[in-house]
Amino acid sequence: MEKKNYKFNVSIFLLSSSLYVSFQLFANILSTKIALLPYLNLAIDGGTLIYPLTFTLRDFVHKTHGKKDARQVIMIAAALNAVMFGLFWLVGKMAPDPTWQLQGAYEQILLPVGRIVLASIVAQVISELVDTEIFSYVYRKISDTSAVFVSNSISLIIDSFIFSFIAFFGALPFATVMQIVFTNILVKFLISALSVPTIKLIPRTAKFEDI
Repeated sequence: MEKKNYKFNVSIFLLSSSLYVSFQLFANILSTKIALLPYLNLAIDGGTLIYPLTFTLRDFVHKTHGKKDARQVIMIAAALNAVMFGLFWLVGKMAPDPTWQLQGAYEQILLPVGRIVLASIVAQVISELVDTEIFSYVYRKISDTSAVFVSNSISLIIDSFIFSFIAFFGALPFATVMQIVFTNILVKFLISALSVPTIKLIPRTAKFEDI
């Protein structure tokens, strides 16, 4: 009997798009906590630790499947963020079992995600679509690493301002909101900059004219 060898091949497009959507959802849940950045003692929302990677992951999608599919992944992530909050809200409104004593904690932690999700969706869609256009332009004119660095640097600033003000303005002192904006930009830039060289590991499978 002939023995068949099965080779496991990872689809970069499927992996990067899946991670992009997952990291978007993770970041929104983590953002319910405002923490202090070690050593600097600056206020930061927890989602900032993972969210910057979504910009480079979107660039992976862009390089492997082109601008059109990159835009679709952005919109899918936005829709799933809305679905996630809808489920949090629905379950939160359901009567808790008498033996479960954590209803108050559930409402305090997960229901405020609504404002954060709204902020994230607006900031994500605007900043990521800007990122897409800048990446496309710079990639065609210069190189993939330059495209990642320039597009991420601009879009993370846009994202930080939009997200922080929609998510926290009025709920936190203005000085704290501005501190979150500054810390977001700082941390996102550092994490994003570290991820820039990884674009070289991703072969371009999209047609050049589709970039």
